[in-house]
Amino acid sequence: MPITLYTASTPNGWKASIALEELALPYEVHPIDLGKLDQKEEWFLALNPNGRIPVIVDHDADDFVVFESGAILTYLAEKTGRLLPTDPKARSRAMQWLMFQMGGVGPMMGQANVFFRYAPEKIPFAIERYQKESRRLFEVLERRLSESEFLAGDEYSIADIANWSWVHTYAWSGVSIEGLPALTRWMESIAARPAVSKGRKIPERTKVETPKQEKDFVDRARRLLV
Repeated sequence: MPITLYTASTPNGWKASIALEELALPYEVHPIDLGKLDQKEEWFLALNPNGRIPVIVDHDADDFVVFESGAILTYLAEKTGRLLPTDPKARSRAMQWLMFQMGGVGPMMGQANVFFRYAPEKIPFAIERYQKESRRLFEVLERRLSESEFLAGDEYSIADIANWSWVHTYAWSGVSIEGLPALTRWMESIAARPAVSKGRKIPERTKVETPKQEKDFVDRARRLLV
């Protein structure tokens, strides 16, 4: 396959698999078991010194390695000439909303997950802090999506892929989307895209449908905090 994707079933991982599906690029999936700390093995650190997923290797470009999910999205969009506007202003707008996710939505929801779901000690101040900030960022998205179909304008872009991959997991973070109709409309329209539905399932995710499954999932996640 022209591209190898090293990934796990997380919001950052979904960004890469969704983009690859949207762009119809052939790729091979190499699942990374985060619970077993595959991402800390020397062979993986040779690909990404930061020890995080996702990573892609573009075999059509002399095995060029790209890590960081936002960089992967940008690389794939520029490689194919899709999912990123060519007009300088529209392109900048897409990149601004991509950076908004990378610097805000992802980190804040990630910390909400840690303190709301994974931390062995419940710290109300920390839980409220990150849930409130995540909700505030949702309201920023709401204002934008009240005036535009997609974040960068009329065209679906990598900015939508990046933000959706995190925002649609709002319930796991304990964040409400009540009173955010534009955000809800946007989430539902993106979820209905076939490529998004397929990319969201790559790699296959452990089901979290019962209390025991949830406990097992949380226990595995806690091992990543040390």
